[in-house]
Amino acid sequence: MSYIIDRRLNAKNKSMVNRQRFLRRYRQHIKKAVSEAVTKRSITDMENGEQISIPTKDISEPVFHHGQGGYQERVLPGNDQFVAGDRVPRPPGGGGGDGAGEGNASDQGEGIDDFVFQITQDEFLDFMFEDLELPNLVKRQLSGNEEFKTRRAGVSNQGSPGQINIVRSLRSANARRIALTGGKRRKIKALEEELEKLEAMDPALKDHKRIEAVLTEIAALRGAIQKVPWLDDFDIKYNLQVKYPVPHSKAVMFCLMDVSGSMSQATKDMAKRFFILLYLFLQRNYERTEVVFIRHHTSAKEVEEEEFFYSRETGGTIVSSALYMMKDILEERYPTSEWNVYGAQASDGDNWNDDSTTCSTLLIKDILPKLQYYSYIEITPRQHQALWEEYETVAEAFPDRFAMQQIIDLTDIYPVFRELFQKKTA
Repeated sequence: MSYIIDRRLNAKNKSMVNRQRFLRRYRQHIKKAVSEAVTKRSITDMENGEQISIPTKDISEPVFHHGQGGYQERVLPGNDQFVAGDRVPRPPGGGGGDGAGEGNASDQGEGIDDFVFQITQDEFLDFMFEDLELPNLVKRQLSGNEEFKTRRAGVSNQGSPGQINIVRSLRSANARRIALTGGKRRKIKALEEELEKLEAMDPALKDHKRIEAVLTEIAALRGAIQKVPWLDDFDIKYNLQVKYPVPHSKAVMFCLMDVSGSMSQATKDMAKRFFILLYLFLQRNYERTEVVFIRHHTSAKEVEEEEFFYSRETGGTIVSSALYMMKDILEERYPTSEWNVYGAQASDGDNWNDDSTTCSTLLIKDILPKLQYYSYIEITPRQHQALWEEYETVAEAFPDRFAMQQIIDLTDIYPVFRELFQKKTA
């Protein structure tokens, strides 16, 4: 039996195995701290590491020890107020001990601080995006710089010594020897039968010259058989390895953000936080994923990442302008036979007059039939307006491809994000 001992060290020469075991053991504490950290951080500080605090009582270890056992006699101090069976009244004022309360200063007693440690950026992101996935990611296509894997493709007469196929080589050598010596072996067998008959004859009638000739011929045939090599160069067979391209799932995510005048700066910051989480999730978990950023007010515009998150342009509100642009880009650049298409839209729900009906019609007829999944985030503490009501009809038509969630304040962003992209169990 083989034993593998992992002695990897982290940056401070501590055991990496022990660290991973510790992270697994206190996973729930760390996930809770990561969830709280996401809501408190600034947008530019979203992907750094985090300091985790674990209450001391949660890291205490059970201890086995010997009990006192046996028969013991003790002398205890008596009293002149109570006898057996008396009820002891509760101390006035709610009682209490001599120690200091939690979070209060005291000139007596001592406490134990919480256990605090630092997790790295990679560990922070791992916990932040644990158990999340893009739904319905199924379409696979060969394109671009492909990754190749090798697989067996039979045998070849040429190759490297490390690829020798011993079984096929011995089989080939045996077949060659049988083919080259089969006729001689059959002739030897016939001669041996003839020799037996000659030797079985009456001694007076034996043909000694014929017996000697048969023996000479048998010896010659056996010598010829022995000269056939046991293994020749062209008997050696090599495993043939060929490369074949590995198909990959290609996905594109359309990020649609409302930047109209009705979106306050706080609302825009929450929308940006949501899209930054989505962007980090895609960049970390998927290699072949493209992101299309679309900002809109009365008109829509495809922008780069920097402009999408930091531009201050604003205006009125026509949500359908972003959906029309998404439809056009999808038809021009991303054929649905090759791409898994996703969409995420963030808005405060305000829209111009009857434009909400246009939005639902666009989604139902032109966009959602081509998409794997579409999520709508409404960032508002107010009651829902016409856009939400129209999108409810979309959710009824496409229950598996369309999801809606509301964000009221910063604490809702991360739970809503996890709810939208939670890994589905089979």
